[in-house]
Amino acid sequence: MKIVVCVKRVPDTEARIRVRGPAGIDAAGLKYVLSPYDEFALEGALRLKDSSPDTEVVALSLGDDSVAEQLRTALAMGADRAILVRGASSDDGFAVARSIAAVVRNESPDLLLFGVKSADQGQQQVGPMVAELLELPCVTAVSSFRLAEGSVRADRELDGGTATFEASLPCVLTITKGEYEPRYPSLRGIMLAKRKPVEEVDAPAEAPRVRLLSLDPPPERPPATILEGGADAIPELVQRLRRETGVF
Repeated sequence: MKIVVCVKRVPDTEARIRVRGPAGIDAAGLKYVLSPYDEFALEGALRLKDSSPDTEVVALSLGDDSVAEQLRTALAMGADRAILVRGASSDDGFAVARSIAAVVRNESPDLLLFGVKSADQGQQQVGPMVAELLELPCVTAVSSFRLAEGSVRADRELDGGTATFEASLPCVLTITKGEYEPRYPSLRGIMLAKRKPVEEVDAPAEAPRVRLLSLDPPPERPPATILEGGADAIPELVQRLRRETGVF
């Protein structure tokens, strides 16, 4: 079985992001990582490989040379191969999906995994769009999955229960937080990753039709007010809530 896992390079989710200009962030000193939801997808693929050693796991990412670091991380975690699709990542999910689909079509995977969304944009578009372009069935927001004969069963957590879907292979799954807590790369994995191949493929030129016009930081929170006096301050608190928030 061949599993292709599409991953993305994103700013560290624990980093402090500073807006630079009308439509960008200050990248100076900013650390980049694999998008956490993509790590869940990669972990799901690696668990299948653990139980079935003849499974091949391929990590794929769209971007420039800077993406190689995250692809090496995927290889250190246990992926067998990595593909760098050379092209411009954009805010147009459809343009990104067309570039990825053109490369994935040549790989002919049995299973194609995405994170449910990227940590930087969170559009939840690319996975389903790639499935549509490749004419494959797709199940989104999957918390766990398991293979059956020629098909996959995928669970999606709902309020008060779990929905289970079955899709024939090949298919596309987008993975959300669930049972796939990503593993840490071992020292042996890091050393082996240096010898594993990172293939480079030029993406078809796709002119984006969506562009980011502005990026604004959230407004600063007003300073907190502390009322002294314990229970004696309750009347004043009620008056302030009525006057300033209208909750009463």
